[in-house]
Amino acid sequence: MTRRLFMFGYGYTARAVAEWLRAESDWTFAGTTRSADKAATMKDKGVDACVWDGGDADPVWLDDATHILVSAPPDDKGCPAFHGANDAIAARSASIEWIGYLSTNGVYGDHGGAWVDEDSNLYPKTDRARRRILAEADWTALGAAYELPLIVFRLPGIYGPGRSALDAVRAGKAKRVLKKGQVFSRMHVDDIAAALAASMKDPRAHDLYNLADDEPAPPQDVVEFACTLLNVEAPPLVPLEEAGLSEMAKSFYADNKRVSNARMKQALGLALRYPTYREGLAAILAAESKES
Repeated sequence: MTRRLFMFGYGYTARAVAEWLRAESDWTFAGTTRSADKAATMKDKGVDACVWDGGDADPVWLDDATHILVSAPPDDKGCPAFHGANDAIAARSASIEWIGYLSTNGVYGDHGGAWVDEDSNLYPKTDRARRRILAEADWTALGAAYELPLIVFRLPGIYGPGRSALDAVRAGKAKRVLKKGQVFSRMHVDDIAAALAASMKDPRAHDLYNLADDEPAPPQDVVEFACTLLNVEAPPLVPLEEAGLSEMAKSFYADNKRVSNARMKQALGLALRYPTYREGLAAILAAESKES
């Protein structure tokens, strides 16, 4: 039986999910983009492209969808995919086997470096995080109203080929910013894709997952390891107050927590390919060496 994944937002993570599923079994794919140029690229990858401005989605796009992935971020009006397609999704609830909404672990806010899990309190400090919480609530309510298998995934920092500390170091943009006790959780994009694919096989296991690797780590350690792999000198440690970060970048340092992936691993039976940033960065570099 051929299944069809429709992606609201065909970005970095959605592309990885499509590639993962393509290697598994019989799937067809469709996704939204704002760019006609990108639409042509999507078609070359075997993805039916739907040019979408964030308004009402054409219900016909969802006619054959068995799975829906929402990675488009919310704006100040809410999640555009929800407001543009909730009626169409509700009308097709009998044929939809899985809906994944990609949120962020930023909804937990600051926990002073302590571990958080799916039952932890939410202390959002930014408008971005508050918008995510509202979007999660909208999708969860739709799932409950129409008995849809709606799963929220709270993602950490995402890295992978073309988007890692290796690239920042090569571009001369890497900084070793020091804030005492600060850690971030992260996850290789291929492990994220594997987690989503595993959820599709058991969509009723849980309706909320934290996604993260096994080792929350200080960001400066990640940059230092990338420099070691590239055999270049690491940039000097700079206190947060002197790093010259944008207000957006500074806001991420306001939250300090360690994200538990215990539910993800137990419920989905997921064995991470890249349990820490060390395995992930080393694998990216090794793949690049093979291609060159």
